[in-house]
Amino acid sequence: MFPLPRHDLKPNTAEFENFPLIKPTGFREYDARWWFGNPASDRPPELNLMGVQALGMGLGTLIQELGAGPDIVVGHDFRSYSTAIKNSLVSGLMAAGARVKDIGLALSPTAYYAQFALDVPSVAMVTASHNDNGWSGVKMGCERPLTFGPDEMGRLRDIVLGGEWKLKGGGEYEFIENFAQRYIADLTERQPFSRKIKAVVACGNGTAGAFGPAVLEKLGIDIVPMDIELDHTFPNYNPNPEDMKMLHAMADRVRESGADLALGFDGDGDRCGVVDNEGEEIFADKVGVMLARDISCVHDNRQFVVDVKSTGLYLTDPVLNELGAKTDYYKTGHSYIKRRVNELNAIAGFEKSGHFFFNAPIGRGYDDGIVTAIAVCDMLDRNPNKTMADLRRSLPQTYGSPSMSPHCADEVKYGVVDKVVVRFEAMHKNNETVGGQPIRELITVNGVRVVTQDGTWGLVRASSNEPKLVVVVESPVSEARKIEMFKAVDAILRENPEVGDYNQSL
Repeated sequence: MFPLPRHDLKPNTAEFENFPLIKPTGFREYDARWWFGNPASDRPPELNLMGVQALGMGLGTLIQELGAGPDIVVGHDFRSYSTAIKNSLVSGLMAAGARVKDIGLALSPTAYYAQFALDVPSVAMVTASHNDNGWSGVKMGCERPLTFGPDEMGRLRDIVLGGEWKLKGGGEYEFIENFAQRYIADLTERQPFSRKIKAVVACGNGTAGAFGPAVLEKLGIDIVPMDIELDHTFPNYNPNPEDMKMLHAMADRVRESGADLALGFDGDGDRCGVVDNEGEEIFADKVGVMLARDISCVHDNRQFVVDVKSTGLYLTDPVLNELGAKTDYYKTGHSYIKRRVNELNAIAGFEKSGHFFFNAPIGRGYDDGIVTAIAVCDMLDRNPNKTMADLRRSLPQTYGSPSMSPHCADEVKYGVVDKVVVRFEAMHKNNETVGGQPIRELITVNGVRVVTQDGTWGLVRASSNEPKLVVVVESPVSEARKIEMFKAVDAILRENPEVGDYNQSL
């Protein structure tokens, strides 16, 4: 009998080698993520390889319980320990009777594509995305193009931690050779761009370096490579195009090279960040508005979905309104937005983090950073007399922040957000002001988005994949109003001693 998982094991002990270690908080809202360990850190691990095996047994049990059958695609990102984690996951899957198709080194969208190309309903992608070295995780799904949400993740947690797996054996394993080339071929089976485009392609030394430059070069882009060599130590910065450090580096390279834009990919290639030809970092929600305008001009389907961190321009932009575009604001998280795009049959969904989802005829409904990069270049192609900066300047002016993430432990972060929601609700009820303005609206679909009378707003929510909160502010009025809103929201947060320092600020 396989032993039940524990959460109190210490490395370099016999117990660590004989029992599965799984910290319960690693089962998050729409994927799984744990601190696996880093020799340079004293932080104790939250997962060991036996724990990964138990996770595989639970996942193999769950996909069959949900009626998806035993077939599943697996892949892994370019971290030093990802192959070992994937192999342990495969061992557990096979013990539960799963038939595994291993596509090897992959981006998350490569694995999602494999579900369609190999006609396999389920997927398990071993990746920690942009997280620091030492983190690992798994993105999972059994209903293409969707990935697990809270219900499936909760059931998986119960199966794994409670030892409810069904180990019927009889699993199978097949390695799919050269699948990366098949994915690249799928993205390049189209006409190259007619416009000459010079693009910085930044990969942060993550897995996207093995995919993104090859695709864009085949489509006629003049590539200026930036940190495309695979290096799991991430020597320059974490591959996270939402982080200002990566965006600033991309901006510097644009100015040096005279490129038309920069395209930056995160660690597992499902997100894309953009810098324009003047070296201006364009937050992904604004890129989404630009793409929504472009898509609305060439497609009849003008329904969009965006997350609550995103700019208010999707509702107020006069161009989108004139074109008849409709936008639904929904919960932040790739699983949530992906599912909502599917439910509404929207042509696209946009997250401020850079997860973009395109339905046919642009994509297959899942988030793919390279597909996003192609869509941005298509937009430039359709506007041959305009630069990326021209398209940016054509948007109404707003003053927005990056996503800022103060530390808050996984065990308490949701409770802290609940207290912040209650605090703002009381302020609204008592007609108190926020940053000197009355509260016009509170949106509580995901944390709280407090909107003041002049349209300035601030958001507080719990991060779904890290021990952090997420804070975003925006004002259609001025930079000063943006800063006032940030200070007001931060003052409410500071009433909770569990909230730590920000990873970045205004």
